[in-house]
Amino acid sequence: MTANPSAAAPEAPTLPTATILGYPRIGRRRELKRAIESFWKGATSEAQLQETARELRAATRARLVELGLPAAGGAVPESFSFYDQVLDATIALGAIPHRFAGAVAESAGSDLAVLFALARGDKDHQPLEMTKWFDTNYHYSVPELDERTPLVANPAALVAQVAEAREQGIESRPVLVGPVTYLLLAKASDEAGEGFRPADRLDEVVAVYAELLSALAAAGASWVQLDEPALVSDSLSVPRAEVLALVERAYATLGGAARGTARPAILLTAPYGDSSQALARLGALPVEAVQADLVRGSLPESALADGSLATAFAGTQLIAGVVDGRNIWRTDLRAALATATRITDAGIATGIGTSNSLQHVPHDVADETQLDSRLRSWLAFADQKVEQVAILARGLESGATAVEAELAATDAVLADRAAAPGVRDGAVRERAAGVTEADRSRADEAARREAQRELEIPQLATTTIGSFPQTTEIRKARASFVRGEIDKEAYDGFLRAEIERVIRLQEEIGLDVLVHGEAERNDMVQYFAELLDGFAVTEHGWVQSYGTRATRPSILWGDVSRPAPMTVAWSAYAQSLTERPVKGMLTGPVTILAWSFVRDDQPLAHTAEQVALALRDEIDDLVEAGISIVQVDEPALRELLPLDADRQADYLDWSVGSFRLATSGAANEVQIHTHLCYSEFGEIIDAVDGLDADVTSIEAARSRMDVVEPLGDHGYSRGIGPGVYDIHSPRVPSVEEQAELIRIAAARIPGEQLWVNPDCGLKTRGYEETVASLTNLVQAARAVRGA
Repeated sequence: MTANPSAAAPEAPTLPTATILGYPRIGRRRELKRAIESFWKGATSEAQLQETARELRAATRARLVELGLPAAGGAVPESFSFYDQVLDATIALGAIPHRFAGAVAESAGSDLAVLFALARGDKDHQPLEMTKWFDTNYHYSVPELDERTPLVANPAALVAQVAEAREQGIESRPVLVGPVTYLLLAKASDEAGEGFRPADRLDEVVAVYAELLSALAAAGASWVQLDEPALVSDSLSVPRAEVLALVERAYATLGGAARGTARPAILLTAPYGDSSQALARLGALPVEAVQADLVRGSLPESALADGSLATAFAGTQLIAGVVDGRNIWRTDLRAALATATRITDAGIATGIGTSNSLQHVPHDVADETQLDSRLRSWLAFADQKVEQVAILARGLESGATAVEAELAATDAVLADRAAAPGVRDGAVRERAAGVTEADRSRADEAARREAQRELEIPQLATTTIGSFPQTTEIRKARASFVRGEIDKEAYDGFLRAEIERVIRLQEEIGLDVLVHGEAERNDMVQYFAELLDGFAVTEHGWVQSYGTRATRPSILWGDVSRPAPMTVAWSAYAQSLTERPVKGMLTGPVTILAWSFVRDDQPLAHTAEQVALALRDEIDDLVEAGISIVQVDEPALRELLPLDADRQADYLDWSVGSFRLATSGAANEVQIHTHLCYSEFGEIIDAVDGLDADVTSIEAARSRMDVVEPLGDHGYSRGIGPGVYDIHSPRVPSVEEQAELIRIAAARIPGEQLWVNPDCGLKTRGYEETVASLTNLVQAARAVRGA
């Protein structure tokens, strides 16, 4: 083995061989969610909320040490957040938009009050826009910057957490979104001058980061983690080469400061994708450690072989992200150890880490007592991934023989998974092999539009996205049915009564196209996962989506098929109650994949095709039952777009193809809708058009119709419903506010194409605000329609 170059530079600190980039922060039983929502309701104080947060942070640190991370040396990341990590950076930078001056004045000095005002808005302030974090289902609050936005270091929360950890006997590592990624995720505020880009303020932001690092050093932090996933993305406002140049500029300043007095040692991370082309230049920066995602990315083989990577990393540690932080399958430990060993053999100081923060996976497989034991043995949630990191670190330090028992056990599990019944189904694969391009094509748009005139839908038609509030009564009834306290007849009766109530409410409000409200659905993906072969669901597998919103991704482990109709009875019953059209509601194949933990043993395209065929059968049955409008939601279409530009065309081809396979069996008279949300649609407008849906509803309220311009420029010719009611905030938008958004859209989109709807489903809202907002929505549409 080549000598480790760090041995010649003992003054350069290294992280322990085992570390992770972050850990789930909502609590093993969503304790943080409940505490925050109790605070929002006024049932508990800020002091009580802060105490709950301290307890959760302490429990996380203790658990990570118990699982094998060293208590010393900064191996334990301090990745807690009350809402989201980008918003935390906004608070730490003091970068509060001018329009929130009133909220700041009313906060009485509480950073938490300001944070929640930015995240959720209030009666006087629309919240910050929200969008997806790279290619994940996690959402962040988009910073708003202009030339005058204040930048004032606010290290209080970071410093307090370092002190908490030290009192616990643990040396934790504070985690911050890096300055370049922060600025490239930000948007220019409405007050910005023409041509302003948030990145124009890089030097000022870096100066504030330097103050934050200095405060952390003074508090005793020996390490800090700065996350720069912008390094691996081709989907930002600047080319990847320019991102790297900005990173070099920022870290020349941050890393150039005297370590130990002006700053802690720096771990610079490049998670979520491939940083191989930039890795040598990152290793040459004046930082102490660099992380590379080696699950979605790779090593620069030529630089590894010729020694130039080792030269670049002289005195710098490379954290090999060989444990997947995005999926829940057990790591191939033998292969992961071989990768890490190749790096050390090349003469580079190496540590074992995760590909990204574990915030994207649930806490612990051991909690899933209802899962099939065989399936459970194939899985690794956050706690198991930390254990895997610790095993690999031992193997790296002491050689593979030291962990041979663990390697052999993993080999056996991987072999068992490959051979298990249901992983491959001959009938499913034969049907998929017979799909032709004709199965992905409908009649031309003009013929469909003419046939659908019989639906008699007015201009500026009003509708909702699908779900209505999931009330306490609904959740109680579902829980009682699951526990066997009420039988199926009683539960179905309850659901029919709820559907009738929602139908009558929509008629009273005056909506044109109705929905059945989805009272029977626990989740827009899990509901289908419970009814399709090839899926399993969890009890406690919660993963944060944004703020206090968490989902339980289903586990797609085998070939997918539909044993029986899934939605037909409920949609048909709803339609029997009214003369107005009721939409059948399905979740699309791409979104079912994106919001599940999907098998990793075959291409996603193949799995999407199987799901699409199951949905195609469901649409056939809905139409047979008298449903004339079917909505197939694809809110995750943009989410799964690869960060690497050279992989995007292939993804868009199969993702659009799977949607069309699901929907193209519908006759001309059947109006196919879809729904997309929280995405930068401009870059995938061709794909949105390629879906060939008759009507597409999209998130647009927080961005004030930003999507309308690219749609107009593209010449989009089918129905479009840009959302005018932001359902992710408790605000009730007024008639005037929603009418203004409709007029903005109508200025670029012909009235016969334009629909009026909320941004997304109403599941998380309460009925009082929902009724008020929808009433205003209908009145706004009528006002614009009659103008």
